[in-house]
Amino acid sequence: MTETTGIPAIGAAADIDPRWYRDLVETAPDGMVLIDAEGRIVLVNAQAERLFGYTREELLGQSIEMLVPEKYRRGHLRHREGFFAEPRTREMGAGTELPGRRKDGTEFPVEISLSPLRTDRGLYVMAAIRNAQERKRANDKFRALLETAPDAIIIIDAAGRIRLVNAQTERLFGYQRDSLIGKPIEILIPERLRSRHAEHRTGYFRSPKVRGMGVGLELLGRRKDGTEFPVEISLSPLETEEGVWATAAVRDVTERKAFERQLADYAENLKRSNRELEQFAYIASHDLRAPLRSLIGFSQLLQQRHAGRLDGEALEFLGYITQSAKQMQSLIDALLEFSRVSRTEQVFVPVDCEGVLSRVVHQLRALIDSRNAQITHAPLPTVLGVEHEIVQLFQNLVTNALKFQPGPQPRVEIDVQAEGGFWHFTVADQGIGIAREYHDRIFQIFQRLHPTEEYEGTGVGLAICKKIVEHHGGRIWVDSEPGKGSIFHFILRSAPPGEGAATS
Repeated sequence: MTETTGIPAIGAAADIDPRWYRDLVETAPDGMVLIDAEGRIVLVNAQAERLFGYTREELLGQSIEMLVPEKYRRGHLRHREGFFAEPRTREMGAGTELPGRRKDGTEFPVEISLSPLRTDRGLYVMAAIRNAQERKRANDKFRALLETAPDAIIIIDAAGRIRLVNAQTERLFGYQRDSLIGKPIEILIPERLRSRHAEHRTGYFRSPKVRGMGVGLELLGRRKDGTEFPVEISLSPLETEEGVWATAAVRDVTERKAFERQLADYAENLKRSNRELEQFAYIASHDLRAPLRSLIGFSQLLQQRHAGRLDGEALEFLGYITQSAKQMQSLIDALLEFSRVSRTEQVFVPVDCEGVLSRVVHQLRALIDSRNAQITHAPLPTVLGVEHEIVQLFQNLVTNALKFQPGPQPRVEIDVQAEGGFWHFTVADQGIGIAREYHDRIFQIFQRLHPTEEYEGTGVGLAICKKIVEHHGGRIWVDSEPGKGSIFHFILRSAPPGEGAATS
């Protein structure tokens, strides 16, 4: 800058053309305005013309207050005089936000940075002026979102001081906003947990990252009245001009915790009721067997010893009694078998399914040979479970597959695939199939789709399979259509190499 421009020379390196400084100011992205100690404008750049709508000639020599709304001019004059009394650099965004005034009278928010310039003709101040309308619009939108958030939102700095809260924070903790700003975040935490929380906070700022709701330690919040309540917190790092801050979304989970306790109590009561019911079924079934055996025995004796004294109708009725008693005995035996599954604590051990299937085929040899059946299978893995239950599972499914293939040479195919830490087994047949509406019902105890005259059985076999699989932490289901056979699926845990015994 030279004397010919009416602007004092500002100290520059001798080898730098002063015009470079003028060009630098002219091309700056912010409006640049230089004023003297009297507040007169002595320099403006093109961006200042565009920002305020004045030409350069209209601005030069005028008071800087012409760019300030009338209602703020007196206060601005005091601030300007105070700045010249103690000049210092003030960065963009520091201090009070100011409105600017355009030539047409419209007002808009501005951010201003100030830099004092000492020259041989006195003190000048360079103001860099930026239209803050977009930023203010974004801030307003951010604050609106903040205020309408369903969770309490708290923003803290790296020292743990609260910098911003929303209305939900006031409602949740019982504090007024002004009484929280600037306070340590630990004010919202029970006293006995504050030192530990401060350590966690310091650790978070060492390695800030997004932490979702419900992840990490469960915390307690403390209201202004001293009451405590359980909270879940999500954390997100926030980059600011003052460094990394953190945004915390805080949710009161009192109701959810109460519901979880009720659910846990209900589950425990249900488990206890199931144990009692199984115990009752076991005892009742066991005690019913003796009188039932007597009923069958005496009916048969009556038929053998007194057949000549009874007419045909009486013998027929005795036959019905014996047949019904035997059917009842089968149901009681099935109920006992069902109640025995997972009735006591079991030990889970590695179970070789190849060996299990060999035992099942051996036990069913008479049935397989009489039906000329074919059992094929893929190489079977080792699973973690209770061996006799796994044997019963395979036996029930293979028996079921053979039973519902009425034609000659029934075929059963067993396959398996690894799925993470589990094995997915399938047992497929080419039998009569099952309608979709019965896919769940067949796994319920004593549920039959066909009369015993067509297919013998008690309706307990698949219910036992379901109970065994669920006892092993898996699940069982069926894919089937009438006339297209059935594929029974079940999932069991794999046994890692070297796995030892583990209590269920």
